Amino acid sequence: MSAERSPAVEEQKRKGLRVAFAVSIGFTLAVYAGAIVPFLGPLFAAQFLLGSSRPMPLGKTIGAAMVMLIAGIAMMVLTDVLGERPAPFLLILGLTYFACFAAQSTGKGGPAVFLVLVVAIIVPLLGILNKELANSILSILVTGVLSGTVLMWFAHAVFPEPFSQQIEAAPIEERPPALGRALANTVILLGSVVICLTSDNLTAAAVIPITVASLLGQLDVAASARAAIGLVLINLFGGVLASVAYAALSLRPNLFSIFLIVLVVVLLIGGRAAARSKDAPVFAGALTTFLILFGLGVSPLPGSAAESFATRIVYVAAALIYALLFAVILWPRTGETKRISA
Repeated sequence: MSAERSPAVEEQKRKGLRVAFAVSIGFTLAVYAGAIVPFLGPLFAAQFLLGSSRPMPLGKTIGAAMVMLIAGIAMMVLTDVLGERPAPFLLILGLTYFACFAAQSTGKGGPAVFLVLVVAIIVPLLGILNKELANSILSILVTGVLSGTVLMWFAHAVFPEPFSQQIEAAPIEERPPALGRALANTVILLGSVVICLTSDNLTAAAVIPITVASLLGQLDVAASARAAIGLVLINLFGGVLASVAYAALSLRPNLFSIFLIVLVVVLLIGGRAAARSKDAPVFAGALTTFLILFGLGVSPLPGSAAESFATRIVYVAAALIYALLFAVILWPRTGETKRISA
């Protein structure tokens, strides 16, 4: 049995090392360059690397990058044209979220679907809540997509997958689209976006909807209420790690400390996220939470990072509980969608 598991374990180790290497290098470089959203490129790279043990083919890589860029440009246009008209703005935003959740429910699309959701959250929020950044959104997005793609290929170059070793790809569970659940998820996510759009706190706006979108994607693996609560706790653990990491950074605030802190944390979480198991998406969600919170802590965005870090943890906890409770209330109770009510 150990001999049969060895290839999968080695594959997990290599994938975890790629994620840790790409994220720590990318995050440190983004902070050094003064990136407004330093977690964006590392987040894209992590999603690409966790999606497969093999590097994405060039055509698929370009396609995924183009989809995200087109989504970003569309969101920019939507924000510019309809940002002052809430009803049509939220309607089109909701249709975008619905399409993403419907695609996600089929088991297809891979990390690109979640990344499009992230783009469709960040771009409108930055465009409306921070007018100074409105003209920089496209450059922020382009930099994030390009850096994430380069980091993915660089990580595969440093930790290549042996071509002589045959490792079966994890089967993709293809399902018919769960439109009822996608509609419920859209209502839940759109509600969190509306809450943030009525607040002037850009930190809350960045944390809450992405946390909600991440958890809604993970809830599909929860077979019971206890498992769903476990998802909340593990995601909250990512926020706690970000708080501890920021406290450690405050002792020696330099780039090398950032690199070491991110490397150690991503090795801890990324190794579990790289496993071929049902709980891997959960740890990938915890990694997302960590990157967002820690990234906002070191970001040059307005606000005192030290004073607001504890508040961000509260926002994450509130977002997780909000998503879980409304999923229980709004998700259809029949067929495959009867998941977390058991």
